[in-house]
Amino acid sequence: MPSLLGPFVRRRYRATVLVLWLVSAGFICTGSEHTATATLPAAFSDLLPHFLVEPEDEYIVKNKPVTLTCRSTPATQIYFKCNGEWVHQDDHLIERTVDPATALPVMQVTIDITRQQVEKIFGLDEYWCQCVAWSTTGTQKSQKAYIRIAYLRKNFEEEPQGKEVALDQEVLLRCHPPEGVPQAEVEWQRNEDVIDPASDPNFFITADYNLVIKKARLADTGNYTCVAKNIVARRKSTSATVLVYVDGGWSEWSKWSACGADCSMWRSRECTQPSPGTGGKDCQGLDLQSLNCTSEQCPQTVSGAEDVALYVGMVAVALCLTLLLIVVVLVYRRKKEGLDADVADSSILTTGFQPMGIKPSKPENSHLLTIQPDLTTTTTSYQGTLRSRHDATGKFSMTNGPLLDPLPNGSHTLHNGKLSSDPAEFVSRLSTQTYFKTLPRDVANTSFGTFNFLGGRLTIPNTGISLLIPPEAIPRGKIYEIYLTVQRKEDLRLPLAGCQTLLSPVVSCGPPGVVLSRPVILSVDHCSDACLDNWAIRLKKQNYEGAWEDVLLMGEELVTEPYYCQLEAETCRLFSEQLGTFALVGESLHMGAAKRLRLVLFSDAYCSTLEYNIRVYCMDDTQDVFKEVMQMEQQLGGRLIDEPHVLLFKDSYHNLRLSIHDMPQAHWRSKLLAGYQEIPFYHIWNGSQRYLHCTFTLERLSLSTCELTCQLCVWQVEGEGQSFSLDFNIAKDTRALDSEFLLMDSNTTALAGPSAFQIPYLIRQKICSSLDAPCPNGADWRMLAQRLKLERHMSFFASKASPTSVILDLWEAQHFHSGNINQLATVMADIGKQEAMIFLVSDGEC
Repeated sequence: MPSLLGPFVRRRYRATVLVLWLVSAGFICTGSEHTATATLPAAFSDLLPHFLVEPEDEYIVKNKPVTLTCRSTPATQIYFKCNGEWVHQDDHLIERTVDPATALPVMQVTIDITRQQVEKIFGLDEYWCQCVAWSTTGTQKSQKAYIRIAYLRKNFEEEPQGKEVALDQEVLLRCHPPEGVPQAEVEWQRNEDVIDPASDPNFFITADYNLVIKKARLADTGNYTCVAKNIVARRKSTSATVLVYVDGGWSEWSKWSACGADCSMWRSRECTQPSPGTGGKDCQGLDLQSLNCTSEQCPQTVSGAEDVALYVGMVAVALCLTLLLIVVVLVYRRKKEGLDADVADSSILTTGFQPMGIKPSKPENSHLLTIQPDLTTTTTSYQGTLRSRHDATGKFSMTNGPLLDPLPNGSHTLHNGKLSSDPAEFVSRLSTQTYFKTLPRDVANTSFGTFNFLGGRLTIPNTGISLLIPPEAIPRGKIYEIYLTVQRKEDLRLPLAGCQTLLSPVVSCGPPGVVLSRPVILSVDHCSDACLDNWAIRLKKQNYEGAWEDVLLMGEELVTEPYYCQLEAETCRLFSEQLGTFALVGESLHMGAAKRLRLVLFSDAYCSTLEYNIRVYCMDDTQDVFKEVMQMEQQLGGRLIDEPHVLLFKDSYHNLRLSIHDMPQAHWRSKLLAGYQEIPFYHIWNGSQRYLHCTFTLERLSLSTCELTCQLCVWQVEGEGQSFSLDFNIAKDTRALDSEFLLMDSNTTALAGPSAFQIPYLIRQKICSSLDAPCPNGADWRMLAQRLKLERHMSFFASKASPTSVILDLWEAQHFHSGNINQLATVMADIGKQEAMIFLVSDGEC
């Protein structure tokens, strides 16, 4: 018997000691009113307590406390412990009942948890509570209940973007809801109606909340909104407009008409299957076709004397035209043979000595680079045609055959100067090739030209994007048709993570796979602060499968690699031995890293109502984005109302704020309800949203009010700011703006041969032969690099067969529009290469 009672006595003893400790600690009151201790009947004294109700996880919404409940039977005491500490007896609410089925006593205890209690340990650990129940036999612990403060941020991490899509095309709308606890649920709306994929299987919502329209229908045109909600709040993203358009198709041809009096018959077709809709393209081709009738069908059977005279006259005219055509062909062939006889004719090699439209002054050293070239030099003349008449590989081939059709007779005429071709025809022809089917057909942002060993230049006006093809970059005997285009960022989405941001436009030059003897130079704008101590800037290249690869880390370039970069204040110069699609991606190393934002103000050119809108664009400070916004505003009827400002936007996670002040209250008022507008940090830093802007809607109290004065401020929270002081007449703005901001660049998009360069071809060769050979006194290419402030790239230049030639290539890329060849002559004089030395010096004299 003692052996059986021993464990029971020991448990009873431990429980009694614990009760005495709780009484002494103040957790158990000795008065009957508040006591949490009960005496169990003898029949149930050996039972352990078990829980009927355990505390559950709870969320605190705003400032409303939550209640935790614990119920146990049979129990003499129940107390809560939160984050390892006992909750005081006075904070417990106790209720005792008896279970009618078992006659066991039931004890229930509740406590309230406030927001202040949870916030005391916020960030250190999660706040939890559990209850402990006692009986005379022992204790039991409940499960832990976690109490969290519920919230839902205001700003979406990614919002859907509007798109124009063709009928039956798949559409992907992205949405990343705001951060929240508990995690937000997401639903999609079209024109304020909730989308239910269960009732319309054409819609599909992915696990990461993106909306997929499997096949776009005309009825799917509308405004799409991503809605996030949890127990705290409900947030809506900005609406994204999806426009589904229909390209027109031709109906079947009608039957031929009867033969008419003019001996012709007709048939027609209509653009109705389907008809073009919602901005779709019209049908291509003829809608009316004619055909001459046979003599048996023609109703004219008799030809009078007048008809005979008419036919005689027509024959005479035809003979005259034939003779004229023969003369023209003979003259053309003689001229062509003259050009083929000697490509290195001085008129070709010296054309483009000065760039078009630039007439620099002539200082005392200008004669150093303007002497007449010596055309008798055998090393610089090229005899024969620009490519072999019997070499079918003059243009490179790909797996699907030649990129472009061979030129007739296997020959080619050099167009020295502006290349004139139909851009739309070129883009259409190029995009039919397998690899280029993904290229955008954006003729306005594409340039192309045909080039040989003399090189040339491609430029996309008003974008800061150009491609320099140096002389001898294309092997002799080869002719390439090369293109340059800027991609829209929504067409090519780069995978960005963490603190990464897009710093440049996405630029394609090609065709990929061409053989180059020397690197070309691709110039693109960037929007970083150009401080490599703040950034890890990578050059990314798209491979043939469409994936993006890191090919270069700025500042850690290897001279053995096919890519090399020079980062300037606003431009990046990429030396590349391969053509392809490139972009600069930056990753901030600390919060001091900054992007340049261009702040641009637009308003309606004409206002006939009381309301007046001012649109403030906050865009990457690159010329291509500014060009797109200018073109878009011109289509919307907008006008630029002040010169753009530049703001340094730091990686501080702080948003951008915009506000308007100091309006004459007697004439104007703002319809903005808050004191400012705000653009989330992530939307700006990511760099993938092109046209971020805020609109200020103002209201004039009378239609006769036309003068507007105000102060518009844009600033990053705890960072830099800019302000615009506006004072103008909204009906007739007579202020003059700098032409730099009005997209006045009308330079030729493609230049082939010597006209693309400031330094004539033969003079360039003389300079290279003079400076490439090392001189003991340093008067060689190294001093030229130092004088041009390019000494950081000495190892890159030294790795090339002709360092001087690469330096001159970079000078040409930097100074084509604004360069002064006389400045280069002055540098040559400083080096000590006087006129006689430049062209007559030998290695022995060094």
